[in-house]
Amino acid sequence: MSKAVIVIPARYGSSRLPGKPLLDIVGKPMIQHVYERALQVAGVAEVWVATDDPRVEQAVQAFGGKAIMTRNDHESGTDRLVEVARSDA
Repeated sequence: MSKAVIVIPARYGSSRLPGKPLLDIVGKPMIQHVYERALQVAGVAEVWVATDDPRVEQAVQAFGGKAIMTRNDHESGTDRLVEVARSDA
């Protein structure tokens, strides 16, 4: 049986809300809240955060999550997910 993996695209440099993944929400960065909810999905073996920013990578690692660094030239979160899917992550 295949394992299910959730990959969360997290871009720090958003034009509408820069730094969104690291915004503090009730004492935790937003990306941690999303990560923790993803872990609750039935049948999920792993959760990864795909980002192009070392600040997001460090925040994810600080709470024990797995972050995958991606290129910074993606036009969308979907493009970032495709990079991860094609990698050996």
